[in-house]
Amino acid sequence: MLLSAIIFGLLGSFHCIGMCGPIAFMLPIDRTNKTKGFFQILSYHLGRLFTYSFIGLLFGFLGKGFYLFGFQQQLSILVGVLMIVVILFPKIFQKLSLSKSISKIILKVKNSLGAELKKKGNDTFFTIGFLNGFLPCGLVYMAVFGALTTSNAFTGSFYMFLFGLGTIPLMTAFVYLGNFTKGNFRKNIQKAIPVLVVFIGVLFIVRGLGLGIPYVSPKPVLELASEAVKVCH
Repeated sequence: MLLSAIIFGLLGSFHCIGMCGPIAFMLPIDRTNKTKGFFQILSYHLGRLFTYSFIGLLFGFLGKGFYLFGFQQQLSILVGVLMIVVILFPKIFQKLSLSKSISKIILKVKNSLGAELKKKGNDTFFTIGFLNGFLPCGLVYMAVFGALTTSNAFTGSFYMFLFGLGTIPLMTAFVYLGNFTKGNFRKNIQKAIPVLVVFIGVLFIVRGLGLGIPYVSPKPVLELASEAVKVCH
């Protein structure tokens, strides 16, 4: 399922351009020095990857608890269903409002981000990327769902790292070239994203069912152990 993280990142970056593109375009990059500008952009991406990996670490650790208690398959099915429901019935989730405490945190992140965009220090770009990673984003939430279904904190962190990695090519191109995805091409990609999310949601459900399909829907560990015991006897 790690492949789904990269796919989320690659196609989701078309969505990211609309959300985070203005931030990337406003980066105080030194455009007179290509080498320095390259490392400044790299620092920005490393900041985002650090945040995504950290978030994945937390949810991967949470997912490990479900794994140890034998609920990982049920969780995989639940996550798959949630992905599909979010796409088919978006208005249900649009009505859900964030708590005041979370809204205050997001506001502080935005204010800090605005302040950092006015600076040109060596650590500015990493900090901007770090803060950027905490901004609300539907595609990030989908990736977090995926991290939650992993069996340990490291895999959850790696899942989110791969997601962030997938967003880098298009986001970097946007920094240098501006919005080059206008027209039908971008519209078609935007239409494809919901289909992709539903498809991955179905994969999570199939995975949770434990149908014995290698790599896609492997049997539960306990069931495999039981079969091994029977063979030994």
